[in-house]
Amino acid sequence: MNLEIKGIHYEVTDRTVEQIEKKVKKLEFAGDMIVDLLFRLEHDKSGYIISADINFRWGLSHHLKVVDHDLYDGIDIIIDKLKNKVTKEKDKIQSHTE
Repeated sequence: MNLEIKGIHYEVTDRTVEQIEKKVKKLEFAGDMIVDLLFRLEHDKSGYIISADINFRWGLSHHLKVVDHDLYDGIDIIIDKLKNKVTKEKDKIQSHTE
C-alpha cells in the first residue's frame, strides 16, 4: 500500500505524518486490497479539511472528506470512515467469491 500525505496551505509536520501512519495501521487487515492511499490536509478559515482517496486493486476508488476545527480529531474521523469503507468493500469481495 502506497501512502502519500500532502498539505495545502499547511506544512505537514513529522508529528502529523506519525499520527496518520499510526492510525493507518488500523487498515492493515486489508493491506493487500489497497493500492494507494492519498491524504490531503488543507487549512483554511473554517478549520482543517482532511480528504482521502483510496484506490483498491480491482480498480475501484473512493473519495472521503472531513471538515474539523482540530486536525487530529479530523484524522481520527477520516480513519474511522476509511475503516468502514474498506470493511464494506472487503465484505463485498468475499461474498462474491463464496
